[in-house]
Amino acid sequence: MQITVKGRGAQLNPHNPFLSEIRSKQPFLFKDEKEEGKLRTNIIEVDAKSILNKITSPDVPGEYSINPYQGCEHGCAYCYARNTHPYWGYSAGLDFETQIMVKRNAPELLDKALSRKSWTAKPIMLSGNTDCYQPIEKKFMITRRLLEVFWKHKHPVSIITKNSLILRDMDILKNMALHNLVHVAVSINTLDDKLRQKLEPRTASVNKRLQLIKALTDQGIPVTALAAPIIPGLNDQDIIPLVKKVAEAGARTVKQIVVRLNGDVAEIFSDWLGHHYPDRRSKVLNKIKSLHGGKLGNSQLRKRMKGSGIIADIIHQQFDLARRLFLMEEQPFSYNLDLYEMSKRSQLSLF
Repeated sequence: MQITVKGRGAQLNPHNPFLSEIRSKQPFLFKDEKEEGKLRTNIIEVDAKSILNKITSPDVPGEYSINPYQGCEHGCAYCYARNTHPYWGYSAGLDFETQIMVKRNAPELLDKALSRKSWTAKPIMLSGNTDCYQPIEKKFMITRRLLEVFWKHKHPVSIITKNSLILRDMDILKNMALHNLVHVAVSINTLDDKLRQKLEPRTASVNKRLQLIKALTDQGIPVTALAAPIIPGLNDQDIIPLVKKVAEAGARTVKQIVVRLNGDVAEIFSDWLGHHYPDRRSKVLNKIKSLHGGKLGNSQLRKRMKGSGIIADIIHQQFDLARRLFLMEEQPFSYNLDLYEMSKRSQLSLF
């Protein structure tokens, strides 16, 4: 009998190729009445050796990123970051969303890095791999402490999230926005909340994300709507109304990324389709293959996030049309890089 794990995206644990031990792909589920069909989250606190990750991909903006958490409780079934979890000794499947590492010394490491005489200001991206505002941030507040360090040094930062918990830190964000030190990308790829609940089980609802865009822009914080990923056969029918909604909420622009199922994510997502959309499974997988030359995944730089072929062209043409219709005055954003240098010189003068 097929059992669906409640509140989780992945429904199995693919084998970790770095381990000799072969584990069952099926998770152990609690059997008591209140917890039946559920898996608890296990938190592992760690001390990181470094916190700034150099970005070398031409597909990703910026030069550095910070991920305060390894693993993500949001549980998005398609998440490319799942493939990083095996390096830590876990599976890319359910382990990715139930075995979460907290880098408790991340703020101290960032403060040390930004205090170096040799450091020059460059936008640093918060997230990029796992969501810095995933549910456990409410307890650990690592992201808020990182923002306090950025504000202390007057250093620019970009944030990617799909969680309205970011509103908790509005006091810092407003101050940074006054000096062009912060930009937020809100990830939203569908207007269908029933689909969102299955695809991204522990994220903010569609309505909350639209409200989040409005709340941020009302306070002068620049927002880009990140329509990612677009999955043909599942959410591509939402493109034009989605752009209309985020534009009405105040987004400056919309960026889109097509789905790619690299590594273990191919097995995880295929299995997820079998649980939630068995009648569409083959159709959706074939459409995804059409984006990437007959394969589910794509690692080719400059093409992996855009895809190619007829379906990819139709997706991008719809976004181009929607931007012309609803975002006729797209507003560019540039970070203030000078304030950090001024702040650093002021601090050094104290010595």
